Formats: sequence, C-alpha cells, structure tokens
Amino acid sequence: MFAVIYSFTVKENKDSEFVKGWKGLTELIYEFEGSLGSRLHKESEGKYIAYAQWPAKSIWEKSGSKLPESAYGYRKMMKESCSHIQTIYELEMVEDFVQKEVY
Repeated sequence: MFAVIYSFTVKENKDSEFVKGWKGLTELIYEFEGSLGSRLHKESEGKYIAYAQWPAKSIWEKSGSKLPESAYGYRKMMKESCSHIQTIYELEMVEDFVQKEVY
C-alpha cells in the first residue's frame, strides 16, 4: 500500500469552499481512479493536512486521466481557496495496525 500526505494553507474565509472542493474531488478520485480513500484533518486555523491511500504508487502516479469533467470544477474550487498546496510525503507502507472498524 502507498500513502500520500498533503498540506493546504487555506485563504481567510475560504474554508467551506476548500472543504467542498476537496470532498468533491476526493470522491471522484476514489470512484474513477482507484484510490483507497482519503482523510482531511484541520491542523489549525487555515491549515489542513490530508492523506490518501492507494493500492500502489504506480496507480497514484497514473491517476488523473479517468476523471469526469466535473472534477475540474472541484479542483479549481480547491486551488482558488488555497494560498499554498504541497505534497509533503510519498510513503510506502511497512506495517499496518490501523483498526479496520470502530464499534
């Protein structure tokens, strides 16, 4: 398994637009590109961290070409709501002890 960690600096008063764009784009990537999903975390005011899991790095590297036209609107919404977007880590999984279901 492969994971990517992203950092986002969101412009003032643009949090809701950012989250809407992130969620819409992430759902389409999951549906059309083969990702295993992603989680978004708020670090502090205007700072977000997301990580996405993929079956393999090669699938992540090839992603983007299968997205429907609606993905571009979500991507634009995200980019316009951020002052900075960065991929901070590309990680190969060594061990996995995350609980699969929470009761």
